[in-house]
Formats: sequence, structure tokens, C-alpha cells
Amino acid sequence: MKKLALALMATTAMGTMANTHAATMCVFDLLGASGEAYQQMKGWALQAKSWGADVKLKAYTDERVANEDFKAGKCDGVSITAMRGREYNKFVGSIDSIGAVPNNKVAQSAISFTLNSRNAAKMVSANKKYEIVGVAPLGSAYLFVNDRSINSVAKAAGKKIAVLDYDSAQKKMVQQIGAQPVSSDVTNFASKFNNGQVDIIGAPAYAFKPLELHKGLGSKGAMVNFPILHVTANVIIHPEKFPAGFGQKSRDWFVKQLPKAFSTISKLEAGIPAKYKMTIPADDKIGYQKMMRESRIALTKQGVYDKSMMAVLKKARCSVDKSNFECSLAGE
Repeated sequence: MKKLALALMATTAMGTMANTHAATMCVFDLLGASGEAYQQMKGWALQAKSWGADVKLKAYTDERVANEDFKAGKCDGVSITAMRGREYNKFVGSIDSIGAVPNNKVAQSAISFTLNSRNAAKMVSANKKYEIVGVAPLGSAYLFVNDRSINSVAKAAGKKIAVLDYDSAQKKMVQQIGAQPVSSDVTNFASKFNNGQVDIIGAPAYAFKPLELHKGLGSKGAMVNFPILHVTANVIIHPEKFPAGFGQKSRDWFVKQLPKAFSTISKLEAGIPAKYKMTIPADDKIGYQKMMRESRIALTKQGVYDKSMMAVLKKARCSVDKSNFECSLAGE
């Protein structure tokens, strides 16, 4: 009987291993394996075992390399920013559109809705080659200026602004305000600011300490306390490399992590010394919101942003703030 029991246990274990999908995930994090994004993905990989996937994580501090390795088939999935991931899924990648997510409440509402099972079809690419299985908030991006005198759009004209070379939306926005876009990527945009090669950059609070942005701010610079967009990470897979039903289980898991993620973001934002923060007048904020709205509409017409996501984000903004001027306007 004992031998029979052991044989049955061995057979069950072999069957379980046979049904487990082994997969590799490339994970971008500015801090590599010690960063918050990577740590969250470690928790995800652990949970994925109960969904039938044995996932091995590979940390990358260069997002471009992580993305190229994914394209080259060196990993079965990738975790990158939505701006970079927009090429795989424009609907989800458009959450990071200019001025569309003004605060954490709107971000939580939009991400929760996006990952809901009713939108499952929109998570899969048209050719079914890619599937979005998670969206994680990384926080609002703010403008960091090397001189507090740059306190209006008019004063940004002629200034050098670092833009991510793969995001056409940033370049067009910078050109619209009469500033000079300087092509950059995540490996050098901060050093360009710290070394004085550019006057302005956009970055979330989590980048402040690791990228030593205080060096670029010096004694005259400031973080403009007005969010220009909300940065999110997209977790993208080749669905055939994972078990059936894996995608929705994963998306449900990411929704459950949102409260913790936003708590971390709030702590990081609060951790930036008050001496570096510059608040713009309330009257100016409306003008900037209108300008960013016009830019979103134009970029959507040009095919940069997804029209249906623009509607989702507007609904989220107006559910949080019904008095918002745009809630009675058409166009998004």
C-alpha cells in the first residue's frame, strides 16, 4: 500500500509539472531587481504558480533592451511603461496620455475599469499575438525645471526639454509650446538634466532619489507641483506561452494591488522636500488643462492615442470631479 501511495504521489507530481507552463518575463525597473516595480513582479510570479505558470524574472535597468529582448523572443512576456508598450496595445497604452489622469483617484478608477473582465477582448491584440495581463501605476509625472522663473508655458518657450524618443506625443506637445525637444531615453534623460544639457524634464516621484534629480534642480530649480500625465507599467505576454485563462486571473490580481501601489506612490511624493516644490496659481491650471485637452484630441485624431480610452479617461475624471469644465464638452 505504501509503495502504491508513493507511486500515485509521484504520478500526480509529474502530471502537475507537465501542466505547468515555464515562462520568462523581462522586467524593466530603474533600480533593477531592488526596485519597487520588480518587487511587485516577484509577488506576481509567485502568485502565477497557482495559475499554472512557472515564471522566471529577468531584471533590466534599460527599458529599450528589455523591449528588444521581448521582440527577439528572449522572453515570453515583458513589463515596460505604457508609453513604450503602446505599440502592442494602443487602448491600454493610452492611459498615459497627456493630462488625462490628473490624480490618483482618477488613475485607480481608470485602471480598475480597464482590467475588468468586460474589457477582456481589448486586452488582446488584433492578431492575438500579445495580451495585456496587468497595469501597474507608477505615479504622476511632474515637470522638473532648472530655474523657478520657468513658471508658465510662455516662459518655457525656447527652453530645451528632454523627450523620450519613442513617444511622438511628447515631442509634438513640446513643439506646440515653442520649446525645443531633445531626444532622450530612460538611461540618459536625468543625466542630461543634472548636467545642464536640458532645462526641463518630466518624471514621477519614484525617480527623484535614484536619479539624483536634486543635482539638476540645484538652488534655483523646482518640481512644478502639477501632474502632466500618469505613468503606468504594462505587463504584456505572448498568450500561447501561458495557460488558458491566465490573463484575466493576472488582471484581477493587479486590481487587488492598486491600494498598496497608490499608498507607496503617495509616500514617495511626500518624501520630496518641500523646498523643491513649486505650486502654480489655480487660474493657470485651468489654462494648462485646456491646452492638454486640445493636444489629446489632436493626437487622438492623428492616431497616437486610442479614442475609446479617451472616453474611459474622461468618464473617470468626471466621476471624480463633476464640476470639471470639460464634463459638459464633447470631443473625447
